[in-house]
Amino acid sequence: MRKLKRFVWKYGPALFIFGLILSVWQIAVSAGNIRAQVLPGPLLIFDTLVQQWPTLWSNTYQTLIETVLGFAIALAGGVGCAILLDASPLFKRAIYPLLIASQTIPLVGIAPLLIVLFGFDIVPKLIVVWLVCFFPIVVAGVDGFGATEPEMTSLFESWGASGWQIFWKLRLPSALPYLFSGIRIAVTYSVAGAVLAEYVASERGLGNYILKAKFYNDRIYAAIVMMALFSVGLFVVVNLVQHLTMPWWYKMRANQR
Repeated sequence: MRKLKRFVWKYGPALFIFGLILSVWQIAVSAGNIRAQVLPGPLLIFDTLVQQWPTLWSNTYQTLIETVLGFAIALAGGVGCAILLDASPLFKRAIYPLLIASQTIPLVGIAPLLIVLFGFDIVPKLIVVWLVCFFPIVVAGVDGFGATEPEMTSLFESWGASGWQIFWKLRLPSALPYLFSGIRIAVTYSVAGAVLAEYVASERGLGNYILKAKFYNDRIYAAIVMMALFSVGLFVVVNLVQHLTMPWWYKMRANQR
């Protein structure tokens, strides 16, 4: 009973607002006789989800593979790059401004070039996902490592701790909350990156499905629902991993409350 109350207290308001939006949306579509080609109602979108489920799931699975692989590459590279930037001030001064400048380049313009360079297989999709995810992970990691208290570092050094011990026992745990914030942002962007790359050129995936369904708004909305569910699922997985990785942090927050 206590868990149910906590769930209602935590998620009840959001679920209420979501249900209210769907209700108003459906009433407006029905009362206003709005054509499905203009704005399909939630009931029609749900019916399309059911009818199109085999096709939608097949394309979602392809997008899932591209998203997870691209995100994994970005995660490994982003954390590694953040460590290097933190370890070397010279490397940080040389690379960090370039990372910031790279975010001014629109992916819509890069994706077609990647298709020309690497063809229609999975490689350009992975690169787009990597580009979307890499920057927030690196920035969060750099901020996290930089947030380590100098007094604690001096304390570890006075105890004779090596550089590796200081990193593993102090700097990395201090950076984890920041890193996971960047990871949560990146993992939600990763789905949109994969779909964008598929929309430009692909044979399968949600982007390809949306491209083929451009004259059927209910199918487009159904694909958007799949993208949203997919993104929320990845976000929940990251939160679960964070809870398993940082139980001490959540206990500390609970004690502070």
